[in-house]
Amino acid sequence: MAKSKAPSILDIVNKIDRGSLQPIYYFFGEDYYLLQTALSAIETAAAPLILSDFDKETFYGDDKNLRDVLDFASAFPFGSEKKLLIFKQFEKVKDKKPLKEYANSPIDFTVLVIIHNGSISNLDSEPYKTLREHNFIFEAKELKGKTLINWLIKHIEKKGKSISEETARMLVDISGESRIMLESQLEKIITFMNEEKEITLDHVHNLSTKLKQHTIFDLQNSIGIKNKDKAINIAFNLLENSAEPVFIVAMLTRYFTGVARVSELTKMNMPAQQAARIVGTHPFYYKDYQQARSLYSDTDLANVFRALLKADLSIKTTSADGKNIITILLSEMID
Repeated sequence: MAKSKAPSILDIVNKIDRGSLQPIYYFFGEDYYLLQTALSAIETAAAPLILSDFDKETFYGDDKNLRDVLDFASAFPFGSEKKLLIFKQFEKVKDKKPLKEYANSPIDFTVLVIIHNGSISNLDSEPYKTLREHNFIFEAKELKGKTLINWLIKHIEKKGKSISEETARMLVDISGESRIMLESQLEKIITFMNEEKEITLDHVHNLSTKLKQHTIFDLQNSIGIKNKDKAINIAFNLLENSAEPVFIVAMLTRYFTGVARVSELTKMNMPAQQAARIVGTHPFYYKDYQQARSLYSDTDLANVFRALLKADLSIKTTSADGKNIITILLSEMID
């Protein structure tokens, strides 16, 4: 039997924006950014209907009994048209069963928003089955790959700016796939670019320069020319500015997978722009891939991939310090 699925949280956000409010919203999933976006949309839509501060309350799963919250939901508002109750960290609530009964007959003057951080293993269990039957439950899935790039482009358009797909991909590569981090970086870029309309690769580079922060591409380039000392300094800068070791290892694996393909593409006389797309980089960076391939022999590349695998296993199976793992990795990669 196929596993039951919940509709995407994106399916409901547009309806919230149009001012249509349901009595219950159960939001769950791994995408914290999307959970917060949906909650903000509901708060904005409900604001004109709430005249008293007493009619908006926030509860937390680690210190509030569900039955107490549902009793509060059933009490009339203090003069407002609606009450807005937000129940965060619902995954910490031990007994969720009372929600089934409430979902079958929700109070029409109350908007109950439940935030459940993380996934749900069985949507056919209660109260999730009942919530699904009434279209009250929605999942916030993390965006990946092409879907994330498309979201970023549209998000930038809403801010009155534009960005090419290639530059958007570079920004994701630099910032990681966290939409909270992407949003933070975007705000800084837009501040620096003033009245210009298109976000370019130069804007992304200038941001890193002005913040005195290195990017993953600086690390790749220093490794590509076998400058070990510079590579270690850049890696430490990345780690000190919230880059995770697993992100660094993943990006370097991707980088050297591209470098390893350069010889094949050169033999095929592949145009640089097309070759760059195949190895997964911007055409601006392809010459750096070519230079790295000229310095790394087949034996060198084999050693690089062994070192990357070793680092990846160390991150996932030990509690070793991130700086130590990355230092050892770079020492083994660069002879």
